[in-house]
Amino acid sequence: MPELRRDPITGDWVIIASERAKRPSDFAGHSPGKSDDEKGGGKSCPFCPGNETMTPPEIMAFRHPGSQRNGPGWWVRVVPNKFPALGIEGDLNKTGFGMYDWMNGVGAHEVIIETPEHDRQLSFLENRQIEDVLWAYRARYLDLKKDPRLKYILVFRNYGKVAGASLSHPHSQLVATPIIPGVVANELQGARRYAEYRDRCVFCDIVRQEQDEEKRLVTENEHFVVFEPYASRTPFETWIVPKRHASSFAAISAEEQTSFAGILGETLRRLHICLDDPPYNYNIHTAPCDNDADAEFHWHLSISPRLTIAAGFEMGTGIYINVTPPEAAAEYLREVSVQAASSTKEESAVGSEKSGE
Repeated sequence: MPELRRDPITGDWVIIASERAKRPSDFAGHSPGKSDDEKGGGKSCPFCPGNETMTPPEIMAFRHPGSQRNGPGWWVRVVPNKFPALGIEGDLNKTGFGMYDWMNGVGAHEVIIETPEHDRQLSFLENRQIEDVLWAYRARYLDLKKDPRLKYILVFRNYGKVAGASLSHPHSQLVATPIIPGVVANELQGARRYAEYRDRCVFCDIVRQEQDEEKRLVTENEHFVVFEPYASRTPFETWIVPKRHASSFAAISAEEQTSFAGILGETLRRLHICLDDPPYNYNIHTAPCDNDADAEFHWHLSISPRLTIAAGFEMGTGIYINVTPPEAAAEYLREVSVQAASSTKEESAVGSEKSGE
């Protein structure tokens, strides 16, 4: 079983994935190229229809009427990760070894397979399909939240090998942890400090200021704002933030979910066109499981294109050097026309049809 170890200096927790243990030779010749399954799907891809036996049994799926569980006929499918970072079985057994804190690596690690089409990336799916992916996120969040062992649930997406994707078939992941991660704890503390000082939500204030200034604003719709953060750590770091204050992603309404799907797809297409299909990671930042009505926090999604590599200075100080000012990044993204994004979407669909012939 994996284990969690706490750094006695910083207080951060680290997962020691003993079941994934690698030898030195396993790291040799590593190159940041494309994902490992570049054969176009088919029999080699465990996420393609017809290969359902290549994954652990499904947890849930959106299926066509009459289709059988763990068989074809789905359009969104959720399965346990075959090589989980954390395991769902067992007790935490929190223990101390002298000055060191330890616990069993209890949690959940799931894969959300976003479409049956191997070459149809999330950015070019129909809005309704993106919305169903988001509903799957929410359904899994609400189910796992019931487990008292779990403190935080992260939904994230790795696109491209540089961003950590080992398979190119469109998918997201979910990891539920028995601790609140340091990044989340810092955001919570910052939001609370701001609320204590100003008696307002820092995220709501950011949204209002970005709308007023417009310099870092990329786009917006009725329910969401997209902008480049004022202190972006990396080039083209992009946030999608709901206009309505809510601490938990699970509090999203049906109308907001439709709006979220539309603006998420549009934002990913803008990045795709502007940066020539970059690798990226996105994360949904939401409140902890036991405090998802936190008045100070405000859920949001962050997208980080992997355009640069954190080097010695960044690793040694935690201070990032961003070579593209967020004001310039926003201007570049605004210049990407929605019409161009739509035409690229159509070309992608044609390409997917051809690759399936």
